[in-house]
Amino acid sequence: IAPTSVKREGATIVCGIDEAGRGPLAGPVTAAAVILGGRFPDERLDDSKVVHPQTREELAPLIREHSRAWAVGWAWPEEIDRINIHHATLLAMVRAFRGLDVTPGLVLVDGRFALAVGAPCRAEIDGDARIPEIMAASILAKTARDRWMVRYARIDDRYGFESHFGYATRSHRERLRLHGPSPIHRRSFKLC
Repeated sequence: IAPTSVKREGATIVCGIDEAGRGPLAGPVTAAAVILGGRFPDERLDDSKVVHPQTREELAPLIREHSRAWAVGWAWPEEIDRINIHHATLLAMVRAFRGLDVTPGLVLVDGRFALAVGAPCRAEIDGDARIPEIMAASILAKTARDRWMVRYARIDDRYGFESHFGYATRSHRERLRLHGPSPIHRRSFKLC
């Protein structure tokens, strides 16, 4: 995928940041920061929300392999409850950025809020549908979070996290009413 016409302000090293998991009732919010190493070799790169789950799983190792740098950051349910989902999302994004071993000349963040990360940063609404670096970050964040939820489902199989990943499906809400909240449920969210 060739870079879009987004203004890159002369930066040759551009980092994209996106998150996954703002809306679920349970689990962490996860962010990824990605600096691509040039033109990405797979045309299926897109916003994780429109990419088939199997395709996301195929793209994630390609992104890691073909990136100049990448990192994942997390904010945990107790942090979400303490500082709210908005601030926890920004925290996960900053943590992902700090995990990079390359300093970018420009950081592009999906959404409405730029980050204070010590590098020029700009928010890009719908950046996950337009900017390859953010698309790649979207996929890494989503696949990392989904894998975490599947692993947690092996520890606590009462809720079906491996199928809904903590989102507010009817099955999830029914299991919440039956069992009450687990340690990874977000107490600050309306759970039932």
